[in-house]
Amino acid sequence: MVDRLRKPAAIPLSPSFPVPRVDFSDDHGRLKATLVTGESIEVLLYGATIISWTTHGREHLFLSDAAHLDGSKPVRGGIPLVFPVFGPPPAQGATARLAQHGFARSSRWEFLNRSTSESASKAGRAPGDSSVTLDFGLSASQLTAEARQAWPYDFALIYSVTLGRDGLETSIQVRNEGREPFDFQVLLHTYLRVEDIAKTTVAGLHDVRYVDKVRAGPAAPKEETESNAVVAIRGETDRVYQSVAVDRPVTVLEQGQARFEIRRDNLSDVVVWNPGPDKAAAMADLRPDDAWTHLLCIEAGAVAGWQKLDPGDTFEGGQTIKPFV
Repeated sequence: MVDRLRKPAAIPLSPSFPVPRVDFSDDHGRLKATLVTGESIEVLLYGATIISWTTHGREHLFLSDAAHLDGSKPVRGGIPLVFPVFGPPPAQGATARLAQHGFARSSRWEFLNRSTSESASKAGRAPGDSSVTLDFGLSASQLTAEARQAWPYDFALIYSVTLGRDGLETSIQVRNEGREPFDFQVLLHTYLRVEDIAKTTVAGLHDVRYVDKVRAGPAAPKEETESNAVVAIRGETDRVYQSVAVDRPVTVLEQGQARFEIRRDNLSDVVVWNPGPDKAAAMADLRPDDAWTHLLCIEAGAVAGWQKLDPGDTFEGGQTIKPFV
């Protein structure tokens, strides 16, 4: 059982106003939240993975047709959570025995709470214009014996998902509940749905240092600096942009027009990822065959180094995604 670090303050709604709905699937493995204005999200308790986010009837997240939604493996698409290690674990160190991207995305989370806020009193807003926040928790006691043995630290994660009319906010809190410090990495592995990756670019990364993991090798530079005002996706792309100022938005453009704006809170790294045609063809859970042309991962995280968390301390970071429809 995870105790919330900070209970969201629920603002009482007038009985005369409609309120957001939260519905559980029959097996209680999935929930869907819907605002009175139609915006919606769906979240699996497996991994606390958001698998759908729609506004005005348009889906904003990519989800593979071959994604496993039964809890048998991490979901290919949506917004998987990466913790406590990003990518393949290092050969040495506390995370060395963990699976790639850690255990958060492959663990069953607990649904903790829902809260709503009403904005009917704001100028220009109609009654019932509101947001809904869903809180999910994961602690050491909920891990499999294998994961617990591989990473034997006491921790608590609180993941809060807020759906509003104007965007989607996701934030994660990491608390050290043990008696010794631990190091970790954390990332929101967001799969955005795009119409055509060949006509999609990314702005907001100019002059930022990055590591190109596709070119990684003895002959490749350890770090490069982005010289382009907008980054085009040409084939397989896997770059870790480091120390991106958090007050600097990252914008995804389609045919030169803004499609998404991502703002970050205390997550200074940004991963830009697309598998390209060859790697996509070898991924059994990425379908249809042209799926790679309709996805772009813009991943906010703290992954260039390690975050050290002393006993009793808490780390919090998050992102807000605004769609342009």
